[in-house]
Amino acid sequence: MKFIPRNGEKEVISFRIQKELLSQIDKIAVDNSLSRNEFMIQCLEFALANIDEDTTPK
Repeated sequence: MKFIPRNGEKEVISFRIQKELLSQIDKIAVDNSLSRNEFMIQCLEFALANIDEDTTPK
């Protein structure tokens, strides 16, 4: 599966993340010619699209 960069309206947020995880994210983003932001957005979209609805709290 290949990441395809897309543009769209976005809102600025911030959150804390472990340094080791951020290093992995940065490496994969660079390897795929994506910004950290775009890579993380696509990861979140993928996770939400593939979440097991039977295990999410109601």
